[in-house]
Amino acid sequence: MTTEATTLKGQPLDKAALESMLRRRMFYTPSFEIYGGVSGLYDYGPPGCALQANIIDIWRKHFVLEEDMLEVDCSVLTPHEVLKTSGHVDKFADWMCKDPKNGEILRADHFVEDVLETRLRGNKEARGQKIEEKEEADAKKKKKKTKGQEAIKLDDAVVQEYEEILAQIDNYNGQQLGELITKYDMKNPATGVQPTPPVAFNLMFSTSIGPSSNLPGYLRPETAQGQFLNFAKLLEFNTNNMPFASASIGKSYRNEISPRAGLLRVREFLMAEIEHFVDPEGHKKHGRFQEVEDIELSLLDRETQLSGKTIVRKVKIGEAVRSGLVDNETLGYFLARIHLFLKRLGVDQAKIRFRQHMANEMAHYACDCWDAELLTSSGWVECVGCADRSAYDLSVHAKKTGAPLVVRERLEIPKVIEEWEIEVEKKKFGPFYKKDGKTVENALMATTQEQREQLAKDLEQNGKVVIDVPGVGNGKVEISQDLFRIVFRKRTENVREYTPNVIEPSFGIGRILYSLIEHSYWTRASDGGDEARGVLSFPPAVAPTKVLIVPLSTNKDFTPFVRELSKKLRSAGVSSRVDDSSASIGKRYSRNDELGTPFGITIDFQTVKDGSITLRERDSTEQVRAEEDKIIAAIGALVDGSKTWKDITAELPIFAGQELVER
Repeated sequence: MTTEATTLKGQPLDKAALESMLRRRMFYTPSFEIYGGVSGLYDYGPPGCALQANIIDIWRKHFVLEEDMLEVDCSVLTPHEVLKTSGHVDKFADWMCKDPKNGEILRADHFVEDVLETRLRGNKEARGQKIEEKEEADAKKKKKKTKGQEAIKLDDAVVQEYEEILAQIDNYNGQQLGELITKYDMKNPATGVQPTPPVAFNLMFSTSIGPSSNLPGYLRPETAQGQFLNFAKLLEFNTNNMPFASASIGKSYRNEISPRAGLLRVREFLMAEIEHFVDPEGHKKHGRFQEVEDIELSLLDRETQLSGKTIVRKVKIGEAVRSGLVDNETLGYFLARIHLFLKRLGVDQAKIRFRQHMANEMAHYACDCWDAELLTSSGWVECVGCADRSAYDLSVHAKKTGAPLVVRERLEIPKVIEEWEIEVEKKKFGPFYKKDGKTVENALMATTQEQREQLAKDLEQNGKVVIDVPGVGNGKVEISQDLFRIVFRKRTENVREYTPNVIEPSFGIGRILYSLIEHSYWTRASDGGDEARGVLSFPPAVAPTKVLIVPLSTNKDFTPFVRELSKKLRSAGVSSRVDDSSASIGKRYSRNDELGTPFGITIDFQTVKDGSITLRERDSTEQVRAEEDKIIAAIGALVDGSKTWKDITAELPIFAGQELVER
């Protein structure tokens, strides 16, 4: 959903100017561009690679190191059977529809969004209401490829209906989206024709493994499955201690129906995922929850969305868990930790919310799920998903393979178990039911203790029982006493065996990266009346390059100082680059403000005399001057976050000499 977007300083965001700057400065570029490109595929240039690497570095420190997680790197190529078992083959899909006139493929929910938003803009125009700059820009773009979208006044009730639909757009399934398209007579503006009813489109890229093509597979759509399949080994590595978490960073692939919005919807992307394994009998408590319970989050719960509204409420996570709004402590703990991570990256705190999934959009495995969404020029964008996957994945993989994906722990007090057990006469059972034998046996073994007690009575009275077995005969199957027996037994357990539940925070690194760029972007007015200059105010720890070294001129006397300073910064672990071009100092600094470089060092004739250098701060353009070692120490403190620029200006003398040149 489009929205009015602003820069870091509250200015209207000119997305075209920002994207032009990002392409020009090679943060990212369309893949295979000289061949015409492929929708949804992008290459990162030097600053984009560095920015991504810094985000990942902070992620590892914030989660993997802080939480003692076990990091794994699993295969991208995944056999069909694995993803069939996990449910992805059958359920990992979006809804698409087709324009019967020109053959255009449309993602159904996006189509509904676009049509309703266009009508709401037309209503505003017809009523003479103010249309935000962003909405107006979108409308102009669409008019180029539409047949004269008219400004039509809508009834207030219709406006309310449209807004309610948009508020819960993620909750509609394919049939419901089709009904909306028909009910509101939605037509593709490019052709004036209504698209076909939505059908499910599986998002996985299929392939075959090996030269014979006998082993079908897919490029993984997430990194999670590799972590689940390695659970038993990870548990052993962790000396069988629970709870624990694994983590993985790697590429995933989704064959998006209609990639759009640049890095926000792509077909190949970097994910960072955590699987926190927890004992369900402990009510999913978390030992460090008290550290975060007073952190306040902006929450948009499912009930609010279903009422057609998008009003968030600020709630302390401790209160949200106690009230049941957030299902459990471990889920709440990670929501708070995600919030702190995004804050540490420099995400605008006024542009973040946590939205709870509604029933129809809930993943097939989840029992509660919240998305960390960031506000961008493309609306609220899901950047992190945090789901309670229950015991689904480990259970289905264990059932399919027979692998013991469970935790075994010795009980301090032995437990006495009294239960009805079923014993099947294998030699008779299979031959009697033939091809249906396994299905009937599985249905029998799936009965509850209460059902087994009743079956035992029926067997004793009638010598046979009748059970429900869907898909076999008329759905009812008779089993005689010569094929099985039911016995009531008492046993003592010294070891408890259980399947852990899983809390999964899943991070879309590309989406976070792009949202951070928008949140960090602003424009600085030029004194000369030229076009405003773009600035990316990344925090020092995130910035692609930390320091720009600027010799005042090409004078050879500056060369040894530049070389020595670069060497010392490298030794201190601080990334730097040299700009010794013939452009003015102001232009050189301006170019690197666009790259988000937070600090600049000028080497001038005073440096040659006494070894002192100036340090410039990007956002304020203030400068201090001191000897080289003090400046390098100041940069180190600024980058690791132990000091702020205010601290540095209080410690080192202000220098105003070159600022005049820059202007």
